Amino acid sequence: MGDLSEVPPDFLTALGALRRAKCRPELRLEEIPAPTRLAPFAVSLAADVTASGPQPVSGTFHGPVGPVLPESRELATGRFILLHDPDGSDVWNGTFRIVTYIRAELEPDMGNDQMLGSVAWTWLVDALQEHGARYSSAGGTATRILSESYGTLSERSDAIDIELRASWTPDGADVQAHLEAWSDMVCTFAGLPPLPDGVSPLPRRRLN
Repeated sequence: MGDLSEVPPDFLTALGALRRAKCRPELRLEEIPAPTRLAPFAVSLAADVTASGPQPVSGTFHGPVGPVLPESRELATGRFILLHDPDGSDVWNGTFRIVTYIRAELEPDMGNDQMLGSVAWTWLVDALQEHGARYSSAGGTATRILSESYGTLSERSDAIDIELRASWTPDGADVQAHLEAWSDMVCTFAGLPPLPDGVSPLPRRRLN
């Protein structure tokens, strides 16, 4: 980010708040290059939740069955971007804006559920409320993506992905609760308990 003396104090406060965030251990979180055209100052984080399952290893081994080693499978992935414009933005209705993306694969038979989008959006609202993360001007889109395989890949099962893109304006530079709420939501997309009261998990993706 260059010389920190040129970084606005509010953005430094926000960076400190992100570092203090306590995220679930199942979530792997790392900083990635931030977009440069959306705001004068930005930080971007990538997250994913994976699960390990036994996977036979090909080769020649003594005995009827070869060794079984763990294989990582991605359950959910996401991006968390914090934007800051010291001059403010009429579109944001503030000087900060959080932009997020989450994607997870579900069971194919969930693809016809017309409530998927509203459930995903409810997860966002509930997670922010659960963590006491105050915000305004929230908006987003939920998309169901069907993947069908043909030809040499025809043996693969059809897959349904749920994808949520959302953004909102945090109420100030203390964005710790916002990252914690979002990270919990990534885990919710991955099908990991616990969930907020009254929210049911979507079926987890197949692991075989």
